[in-house]
Amino acid sequence: MSAMKRIIVINVKGGCGKTTVSTNLASYYATQGINTALFDYDPQGSSMRWLKLRADELADIYGVIAHKNAAKAVTMSWQLRLPTETKRLIIDTPPGLTGSDLRDQLKGVDKILIPVLPSPLDIFATADFIRDLLLDIKVRVNKTSIGIVANRVKRNTVAFQSLERFLDTLNIPVVARLRDTQNYLRATEVGMGIHELKGKNIYVDKTHWKDMAEWIDQD
Repeated sequence: MSAMKRIIVINVKGGCGKTTVSTNLASYYATQGINTALFDYDPQGSSMRWLKLRADELADIYGVIAHKNAAKAVTMSWQLRLPTETKRLIIDTPPGLTGSDLRDQLKGVDKILIPVLPSPLDIFATADFIRDLLLDIKVRVNKTSIGIVANRVKRNTVAFQSLERFLDTLNIPVVARLRDTQNYLRATEVGMGIHELKGKNIYVDKTHWKDMAEWIDQD
């Protein structure tokens, strides 16, 4: 296993699936026997609620409540310390990050994942967010730093076709197209990732996460 990678899941738009991507990615790596940590910067704490639901027999994930309001008796620097053997750090972020807060979140990350839904509002918001990343934050753009995750995809719909046209205009790879399925809700309710569920209808969903991890693991 190579050196540790920090993967941030981020978009200014709320409700686009950041926690779904973060938790499923963390559980994917953990089930591969890779020491994985999950930082939850969203005050809503959805990732940490999911982590508390995980059964003891499931692959272990090191979780941290990372938002500023959580710093009580301990300093944030102490709270955000990672176990030395950590190889993958997944960072779940709140919506609406801008300016210095956005810059702080992006410091030291290796991969940026941007979930987007196939709706006009989400496409416009994501386009503005990517523009801010490139022009204001001046994120270095290449095919191994920023990836798009198309979420809740229903193929052969007008909304999906509009999303595909938008994605085609970007010089950024689409690393996964996650279908709209109740499987993700089933997994979330029991603190699992999609690939930890049983059943024949899970197979196609599992392949999406393998593809995403292969993109992340490229140097």
